[in-house]
Amino acid sequence: MINRRYEEIQVGDKATFSKTVTEADVYGFAGITGDFNPVHVDAEFAKNSLFKERVAHGILTAGFISAVLGTQLPGINTIYLKQELEFTAPVKIGDTVTAEAEVLSKRDDKKLITLKTTVTNQRGEVVVKGQALVKKVDP
Repeated sequence: MINRRYEEIQVGDKATFSKTVTEADVYGFAGITGDFNPVHVDAEFAKNSLFKERVAHGILTAGFISAVLGTQLPGINTIYLKQELEFTAPVKIGDTVTAEAEVLSKRDDKKLITLKTTVTNQRGEVVVKGQALVKKVDP
């Protein structure tokens, strides 16, 4: 984990977090959230869906953005204020996704940081894109 001070963070800084999405991740997320939509947890149902197989929850995939923001950039002592999301492609069990955050702008008087957020799969396809607003609290 990284704990950079607000002043050390520059426009253009980037950080990433990668994870292979497992069946356990999907079932665990369903259990935590109560979202047991069969397209996520029922292989037979999913065969007849738009995706032809089970897919991970979109919000599970977007959650990897939180991992970047809270542990890498800006890092520890970051307060997540806002996230805009667009889901552009499905994430299937076994896909390896990489969440990336890039600093777009800073507002010094309130220590606010706006970041471009993107999640791509192992083929380089964008599966989630958006923008986050965070506040960096220096101890």
